[in-house]
Amino acid sequence: MQSFTYHCPTEIIFGRGAEDSVPAKLRAAGAHRVLILHGRGSAERSGLLSRIEMQLTSAGLAFLVIGGVQPNPRVAFVREAIREGLAADVNFVLAIGGGSVIDSAKAVAHGIANPDVDIWDIWTKKAVLTRTLPVASVLTIPAAGSETSDSAVLTNEDTGQKLGLNAPLNRPVFAFMNPTLAFTLPREQIAAGASDIMMHTMERFFTDVKEPNVFTDRIAIDLLRTVMESVRRLLVSRKDYDAMSELMYCGSISHSDLTGLGRGKDFSVHKLSHPLSARYDATHGRALTALWGSWARFAYPYDPARFAQFAADLFGIDAGTDEERARAGIRHMEEFFTSIGMPTSIGGLGIGTLSARTIEQLADDATQEDRIRIGVFHPLTRADAIAIYTAANH
Repeated sequence: MQSFTYHCPTEIIFGRGAEDSVPAKLRAAGAHRVLILHGRGSAERSGLLSRIEMQLTSAGLAFLVIGGVQPNPRVAFVREAIREGLAADVNFVLAIGGGSVIDSAKAVAHGIANPDVDIWDIWTKKAVLTRTLPVASVLTIPAAGSETSDSAVLTNEDTGQKLGLNAPLNRPVFAFMNPTLAFTLPREQIAAGASDIMMHTMERFFTDVKEPNVFTDRIAIDLLRTVMESVRRLLVSRKDYDAMSELMYCGSISHSDLTGLGRGKDFSVHKLSHPLSARYDATHGRALTALWGSWARFAYPYDPARFAQFAADLFGIDAGTDEERARAGIRHMEEFFTSIGMPTSIGGLGIGTLSARTIEQLADDATQEDRIRIGVFHPLTRADAIAIYTAANH
């Protein structure tokens, strides 16, 4: 097993009514004035936001509320929230929503703690992140796993870039997780969220590490199997508490790094999908499934035994050569995505097929004009990225 260091400091409060403990937990963590971030209205319409506001008021905690976080969170919104948070002298950030809201909260917390640094300079690593404010989340969408992860993404509307930042200070201090809060999600969002959870696990399963790690592999495979079972049930009944519980907890585990201990991360598909999301505002989970099969068919020849193991462990495919089993496993995964309504090509995103020039521009964005290599399973060049985008371009 490869050596690793694991530290996941997020305290998870899970179950029905988990959000009711927000005031006590925040007070114990030293909060005195809280900045609440939420999305485009669902927290208001459901009454969740007003309930939390009343709870904070009863606990004697002041707060400022800012709504309007969009999918593929925008740096312009974050900058404005930082300005308002500084003016209000907040010392704690609470996200109510899913991954985009939580990622925005992380960025706002960093910006308030570093008022002399533009937040995009932190994301592009021109400035080093050394301090932040504490962040907590009331999770309403099982998907991104941002409630426990050390990562966050931001989109710069001016440059068209969508970039991720991995840093220990991205870890929230609390995650309040009540599965019933996700009961009103559209079926399409449940499917996209489940796909994102699976991608976070597969991006750790397929790495360049050759040392055996049986336990981590078993965690990853069982998590994938659980997500697949749960999302099928939820597409029949969105108020299946047990299925939503499993999906929500799998989301947190998938991006906490537990499914990759001793393996590391590849995240090629994520990095290829970011330019698509930034350019076309494509839903994150859908952009991932649109590219995964084309990446997998490109990548598997570099370690067919790993893909064959994946096919055998997850789908029970144990006949044929490593190459045959690898291809069958990729086909089965794409068939699963199709079965839950997720795209397996760029055309499935509703943006049509792309011109050769557009594909070249996407590859330039993903590889910084071939100055960096993407991933570790088989580090991708600009030419590799073009080949993968082209294969998915139907």
